[in-house]
Amino acid sequence: MNNWVMQAQNIAKSYSEGGSSLQVLDDVQLQIGRGERVAIIGSSGSGKSTLMNILGGLDRPSSGRVEVGGEDLYAVAERQRCEIRNRVLGFVYQFHHLLPEFTALENTAMPLLIRGTPIRQARASASAVLQAVGLGKRLQHKPPQLSGGERQRVAIARALVTEPACVLMDEPTGNLDRHTAAEVQALMDDMNRRTGVSFIVVTHDIELAARMDRRLELRDGSLFPV
Repeated sequence: MNNWVMQAQNIAKSYSEGGSSLQVLDDVQLQIGRGERVAIIGSSGSGKSTLMNILGGLDRPSSGRVEVGGEDLYAVAERQRCEIRNRVLGFVYQFHHLLPEFTALENTAMPLLIRGTPIRQARASASAVLQAVGLGKRLQHKPPQLSGGERQRVAIARALVTEPACVLMDEPTGNLDRHTAAEVQALMDDMNRRTGVSFIVVTHDIELAARMDRRLELRDGSLFPV
């Protein structure tokens, strides 16, 4: 096996708009190593979220290929693509997207239950990862009972509970105050050291980008090192 958890080759994405074509991405190349932390920056509207959706198997590119765990995401049927996402990738967004009617433990266990993990095992794994992110005393609290930082920690725990090779994060600190954002940054650093998980982070947060191993700018539809 090689040391890449993800490889994107010749990624292009365009949309038809009013009879004309809008080119958002053009010949994007990206390789993510095991345990590597990469920040993607760029101006609003540059296509960062579009790129993240393609890397995560959520939006098919117009051309190019994305390999995750050695498998081409867009050369397989949708069901198999979902299985690859669940097995290899984790996702964290600016807005945590937790289900408000479920506890922190239940939200965190959800990806395992979707995978078919027995409920007792799923809850035990979810409890362990919530302990690891400092929420061992908040397992039975629902999102409205948690602070913004705690909700984002639950979202990170949910992304990590399946032991993914790579976590994709879209503005993970964008909705947090400076102190809480720093706590989330430290948590990412700790989980990277302890588990070897890779992170791809789209961010406008200069401090967060500076902590990553590599910084890339999405400009004119392509990625450039910063």
